[in-house]
Amino acid sequence: MSELTFLGTGTMGLPMARNLLTAGFDLRVWNRTADRAAPLLQAGARRCEDPAAAAQGAAIVVTMLSDAEAVLEIAGLALPTLTQGATWIQMSTIGIEGTERCAELAHDAGVTFVDAPVLGTKAPAEQGQLVILASGPESAQSLCEPIFASVGARTVWLGGAGAGARVKVVVNGWIVGVVAVLAETINVAEALGVDPQLFFAAIEGGPLDLAYARAKGSAMMSRSFEDPSFRLALSRKDADLLLSAVADADLELPVMQAVLARLHTAERAGHGDEDMAATYWVGVPESERPGGVT
Repeated sequence: MSELTFLGTGTMGLPMARNLLTAGFDLRVWNRTADRAAPLLQAGARRCEDPAAAAQGAAIVVTMLSDAEAVLEIAGLALPTLTQGATWIQMSTIGIEGTERCAELAHDAGVTFVDAPVLGTKAPAEQGQLVILASGPESAQSLCEPIFASVGARTVWLGGAGAGARVKVVVNGWIVGVVAVLAETINVAEALGVDPQLFFAAIEGGPLDLAYARAKGSAMMSRSFEDPSFRLALSRKDADLLLSAVADADLELPVMQAVLARLHTAERAGHGDEDMAATYWVGVPESERPGGVT
C-alpha cells in the first residue's frame, strides 16, 4: 500500500481523496476546516492537525486548495517536513504566476515539483473521471501515474512543470465564456417570452449541442444553484487568472473582461458560494432577483 499526504479536502479534494483511499492508498489528510476531512476517516484516512504533521516524513504530497496564496501558505509549512527527494503534486488551479512561485518554493526545499491541475467539477471528481493536465520531469511520471489513474479518466502529459497551468488557463477561459453566454441566451429567451427549452430543442443533436451547456442551462432554468459543482467565486478567480496571464502579451480580451465584470456583479450580490451558473441572475429583471443583484 502506497502512502501519501493529501492537503485540501474541499469540494474537489474530498472525492479525490476518497477515490485514492478506494484505490488502496494510505492517506494522511489535512483541511483548514477539519470537519470537511471527517468523511474520509471511516474509509481509513488519518486526519492530521496541521499541514506539517500531515507531511512529516512523507514521500508524496498532493495539494488541492482554493487559490495560489492558500497553496503557497500550506506548502510552505508542509514541504520542509517531507522526506529527502520527495515529490509535490500540485493539482489546484492557481494560474501561471502562482505555479511559478510554487516551482521556486519546491526548488528551494529540494522537492520534485509536478504541476497537474484538473479538468472537471464535483461530479467527475466523485466518479474518478477528471482529466489531469500533468507537467513535470519525466522521472516523476511513473510515480504519479497510479495517483492520477485513481482520480481521473485520462492524463495528458504536457512537458515541463508549468505547462499544465498554462493549458488550464486556456481551457478555463472557454468554460467561463460558455457559461456567461449561455446565461445571456437564457436571459434573452425569457425576455422575449420564449421557453428556453426551445433553444435546446433547436440545437439538439448538432455541433452546438454541448452537454455542459445543458447541465448549466438546467440549473439556470430551474434557478437552482445551491449545490455547486463549481462555485461562482472560483470561476471569477479563473477569469482573473486568465487576464493576469496575458497582461503583458499586448492582447485585448473585451469579451473576457465583460465576463469577469458579470461574475464580479453576481459575487458582490452574494452568489459567490453558489454554482457558477448563478451568473444567470445578472441578466434577470431587478424585480425578480434575489438579494438585489445590481
